[in-house]
Amino acid sequence: MSAPTLTAEAGAAPVDRRRRRLLGLAAAAAALAVLVLLSLALGSKPLPLADVAEALWRDNGDPHVIVVGQRLPRTALALAVGLALAVAGALMQGLTRNPLADPGLLGVSAGAALGMVLVVRAAPAASDLLQVWAAFAGAVVTACAVFLIGSLGGRGRSPVTLVLAGVALGAVLQGIASTVVLLNADAFLTMRSWQAGSVADLGWGALAVIAPFLAAGLLLAAVAARGLNAVALGEDLANALGANQWLTRIAVVAAVTLLCGSATAAVGVIWFLGMMVPHVARWITGPDQRWILAYSCLLGPALMVAADVLGRVVVIPDEIPAGVVTAVIGAPVLIWMVRRSKASGL
Repeated sequence: MSAPTLTAEAGAAPVDRRRRRLLGLAAAAAALAVLVLLSLALGSKPLPLADVAEALWRDNGDPHVIVVGQRLPRTALALAVGLALAVAGALMQGLTRNPLADPGLLGVSAGAALGMVLVVRAAPAASDLLQVWAAFAGAVVTACAVFLIGSLGGRGRSPVTLVLAGVALGAVLQGIASTVVLLNADAFLTMRSWQAGSVADLGWGALAVIAPFLAAGLLLAAVAARGLNAVALGEDLANALGANQWLTRIAVVAAVTLLCGSATAAVGVIWFLGMMVPHVARWITGPDQRWILAYSCLLGPALMVAADVLGRVVVIPDEIPAGVVTAVIGAPVLIWMVRRSKASGL
C-alpha cells in the first residue's frame, strides 16, 4: 500500500470517529426530548400529548394546572440535577483517573446532609428554600476543608490525597449528622425524605436557588476539560505536555463542589448517577474528556428524568423517589459494566 493511501486512511479515521460521536450526541438529544415529553404526560393522571401541548401555551383547565404547575418545574429540576451530577462525576473520574469514582468522594454530600440537619435542628419550621441554602453552605464548607486538609505539606498536588481527605471528613460529618437525626424527631422526618432523593413538590423555587451555582460549575467544567485530558494521563505525562495540573485541579474541585453541592442540596442523595453516566459516556466515546463531558450533559438528565417517570408509574397512585429508582437500576447495570471483559478505563 502506498504512502499517500496510508495517509488518506489515517486522516479518514478521525473524521469517521467524530461523525459517530456527533450522531451519538444527536441520538442522545432525541432520547432526552422523548423522555421530557413522557415526563410531562405521565403520572398518577396520564394526559394525551395533545393536551400537554395545549397546556403549554394556554390555560386549558386541569391539564394546564398539572403540566405547568406541577410536572414542568419537576421535569426542569430533574434535568438540572441529572446534568449537574453527571458532569461532576465525569470531572471526578478524570481527576482521580478512576472510572468508578463518584462526586461524593470529596465529602460534599455528607457536608450537605449535615447542613440540612443542623438547620432543621435549630429551626424546625424552616422553609424548604432555607434548607436548600443550608445544605449548599454545608457542601461548600466541607469542600473547602477537604481541599485545605489535602493540601497540607504540599501533598495536595496528588488527587489521591484529596480523595482520602474527602472520604475521611465525609465519614466524620456523616456520623455527626446521623447522631443529630437519631436524637431529633423533626430532623429524622426531614432527612428520611431528603435522603431518598425526590424531585417532587419542590417547584421553581429550588431550581432558582441552585441555577446560578450550576451555571458557574458548568463554566468551570468547560474551562477544566482540556487540561483534564492531560491530567488523566498521569502526572509525568501531564508535566511533559506542559499542563497546569494545580490550576486544573482547583477548577475541577470548585466545579464538583458547585455542581454536586447544589444538586444534593436541592433534592437529596441520588445514588449511582454520577458514577454510572460518565462510565457509559466513556464506553461510547473513548477517553477524550471533552466528549465525555458533552455526552454526560445529555445522558445524565436523560437518566434522571427516566428514573423520575418510572418512579411515578410503577406504583400508581403512590410514587417511588427518583433516587431510589437510580439505586435499584444503577447497581446491577454498574456491576455488569465492571464485569465486562472490555470494560473501559481511563
